[in-house]
Amino acid sequence: MIRLERLTAGHAGALLAFERVNREWFARSVPDRGDAFFAGFAARHRALLAEQDAGVCHFHVVLDERDELVGRCNLVDVADGAAELGYRVAESAAGRGVATAAVAEVCRLAVTAYGLRTLNAVASLDNAASRAVLAHSGFTAVAEVTVNGRPAMRYRRPLTAT
Repeated sequence: MIRLERLTAGHAGALLAFERVNREWFARSVPDRGDAFFAGFAARHRALLAEQDAGVCHFHVVLDERDELVGRCNLVDVADGAAELGYRVAESAAGRGVATAAVAEVCRLAVTAYGLRTLNAVASLDNAASRAVLAHSGFTAVAEVTVNGRPAMRYRRPLTAT
């Protein structure tokens, strides 16, 4: 159904188009990135690749069966065997299991490719879809938090090699 590819310079155009097309959709559940994000996208993309090369983050694009970019699934702030999971899926792909499949694959990569032992994630309480993906993917709610002024839940998942 889907596959993850590690972010490359070649993904820049498709990723920018994905973010533009889905900007309003994403802003319904997470803070808008603002116009500066889009104006400075090329530099931001290069900075992400540098972070990835340094090993502090692992960025992935989610591609569907037609090789269309339908999401992102990232591991950021990698340290001490742990990372923070973040993901977003295009409106056109919502409700089709794309996020759940992408999270399952990035959890596998976290162990096999990146040697991680724990993943953390945060979802706002009003984002039922994201909370369902995390629960279905083996994450456990560990603490209530506030993110960008919104009530949210922090989740954790220990990882094991399978």
